[in-house]
Amino acid sequence: MSCGAAVPRVDRLEQRYLSGTFAELCRIESPSGRERACAQRVIAELRALDVAVHEDRAGEQTGSDCGNLLARIPGAKGGGEEGRRSVLLCAHLDTVPLQAPVEPVLEDGVWENANDGILGADNKAAIAVILALARHACRAGAPVDLELLFTVGEETALAGARAFQTSSLRSELGFVFDHASPIGELVIASPSHFRLQVDFHGAAAHAGIRPETGRSAILAAARAICALQLGRLDEGTTVNVGTITGGTAMNVVPEDCSFVCEVRALEDARAESLGAEMVDRAHEAANMADCDCDVEVSVQRSFAGYRLSPRAPEVQIAEAALRSCGHEPVQIASGGGSDVNALIAAGFPAVNLANGTERNHEPGERVSVAALEQMLDVGLALLEQAAALGSPPVR
Repeated sequence: MSCGAAVPRVDRLEQRYLSGTFAELCRIESPSGRERACAQRVIAELRALDVAVHEDRAGEQTGSDCGNLLARIPGAKGGGEEGRRSVLLCAHLDTVPLQAPVEPVLEDGVWENANDGILGADNKAAIAVILALARHACRAGAPVDLELLFTVGEETALAGARAFQTSSLRSELGFVFDHASPIGELVIASPSHFRLQVDFHGAAAHAGIRPETGRSAILAAARAICALQLGRLDEGTTVNVGTITGGTAMNVVPEDCSFVCEVRALEDARAESLGAEMVDRAHEAANMADCDCDVEVSVQRSFAGYRLSPRAPEVQIAEAALRSCGHEPVQIASGGGSDVNALIAAGFPAVNLANGTERNHEPGERVSVAALEQMLDVGLALLEQAAALGSPPVR
C-alpha cells in the first residue's frame, strides 16, 4: 500500500503518548451502552489540554450511560479567522461485547489481547489517534480549526451518530477512521442496512401424545429461513440470519419461535426489494398447511447507504494526505456501516478511512504500533491538506 518513505510529522514523544494512550483505552471496558468510563478518560485527556467538552443527550435516546462528546480546538492563529476551514474528526467510544477481559500486550511491534477476545482497537485506535492529534494541535498549533466527535452506540446500528445533531457543527466536512483494512483505503460506498425480526406464533401440544393438535412455530421459522437467499448474493449485497430462539422443552410442540436477520446492499432499492421479499417468505411459511401459524414481522432501516463522488472535497483531501505520507490511495466499497453513514444521511460530508487494524469483532483482533503511528501521521496530513484546499464552502 505504501508508495515510498515520507518524513514523519510527529516526534518520538508523541508516538510514545499514542501507544500508551491506546493501551490504556483498550483496558477500559466500553461495550455498547456502557461507554461512560471510556468517555471520562477522553474528557480527562482533553481537559488536561484546557479543551472544553460538551456531552449531548444521546444516551437518553440510545440507552447508553453516556452521550456523544464534542470538543473544539481553534487553529494556530486563534478561533474565528474568516476563510479558515474547520474540520471534524470522529471516532466511536463503544466496542462489540467482550468475550474476555482486555489485557493489551505488545509482541513484535503488534498490540493484541493476552486473553481470547477482542482488543478494542475498533475504534480505540482512532480515539487514541484523535487524542494525540488534539495534543499536537494544542501544543504546536493546527492549520485548521478542529472539532472532535466521540460517539456512543456505533456498534448498535450507529445509534449515537444518528442521534447527534449535525446542525451543532461548525465544520464543512469530516473524517472518520473506522475501517479495519490497510492504511491507504478510503470507503467511497457503503450499504443500506435493514434489520428484520420475525416472530411466529403457533400452538403448544404434547409432542408424544397430541402432536397433531400442535402448530410448530419452529417448523414455520425453518421453512421461512430455507426459502431465503442467504450469504453473498452479489458483489454489493449480503443477507444473513443472525439469531433464532424458540421452544420450551424437547417434548413440547413449540408455540413460539423468532429469528432476526439483516440485508445489506450498496443499492438502496436492492436492499428494500430484498427486505420485502423476506417479509413475503415469512408469511408464506406461516400459511403452509403443516405450519398454520400467525406471524409478525418488524422491519427497521438501521442506516442508509451512500456513494461518494471521487471529486468530493473530503475525498480529494484524504487522497492528497495519504499520498503525502507515502500511501497510494485505494477507493473501496465496504459491506459495513460506520458513523459516516449517519453523518451523510444528515447532510454532513464525511469520508471513512482505513485505520490499519485487523480482525475487528474477532478474538485475535490486533493493530501494529507502526499502523497507529502511520494513522497519526495521516491525521496530521489531513489537516494540512484541508487547509491547503482553499476557502471553505458556506454551510
